Amino acid sequence: MKTLIIEDEQPAAKRLAKLLAEHCPECEILDMIDSVEGAVKWLRNFQPPDLVFMDIQLADGLSFDIFGQTSLTAPVIFTTAFDHYTLRAFKVNSVDYLLKPIDPVELVSSLEKYRKIYRQPDTYDRSGIEKMLQSLLTKQEFKDRFFVKSGQHFVHVNISEIAYFFSEDGIAFVQCTDGKKHIVEYTLDQLEDMLDPKLFFRINRQAIVKPAAIRRISTWFNSRLKLELTPAHDTNNVVSRERVQDFKRWMGQ
Repeated sequence: MKTLIIEDEQPAAKRLAKLLAEHCPECEILDMIDSVEGAVKWLRNFQPPDLVFMDIQLADGLSFDIFGQTSLTAPVIFTTAFDHYTLRAFKVNSVDYLLKPIDPVELVSSLEKYRKIYRQPDTYDRSGIEKMLQSLLTKQEFKDRFFVKSGQHFVHVNISEIAYFFSEDGIAFVQCTDGKKHIVEYTLDQLEDMLDPKLFFRINRQAIVKPAAIRRISTWFNSRLKLELTPAHDTNNVVSRERVQDFKRWMGQ
């Protein structure tokens, strides 16, 4: 299986290559490319691979631009540190995605999906990509308030009142700026689709934060970042290594 990796973060690219070596020995990695420009040049000059792993946000732009500049028809498994690019559409259109840091079990599942569907002759339909790209151009509506239970009553919590969301023992909570917290009837995965990515960022699998809730940022072990949040809470406030660069871009936008 000839495989191409398009990823601008070298540690993430190396980790993916290592996981493929462990879980997909038949994979032959043709190349690892770190930019839209480099990917376009490669695809114009070489035979198409059987499968492409493609990070969404590259150093010189979004990888979606690659489709507009090439005739790429190979199946794609997108990888991303945060899924505010209507990733639900990827599933609908039979294009898989992996949330970084990549879970080996999820990687194996994606590879199985590829083997069952895309390796059959003439089964790949580029129209799925076209539909997905079109969906990205459609304005997405984000939630501006949540309806939550507070004691024996139900209240509205506006986005402006929210500091961050966190998960604890499999339950998602909203932490408000006034120090109160409430259970929300969604998972963090579901919340990501509902929240404006300009206002919220998922720093890891346990927390989604707003810039105003970040009081201090410190370097941490293994090239990660440690956040001090307000209101303070004993949750996992470490930005995972694979998401650090995206987090920095988000903070600077």
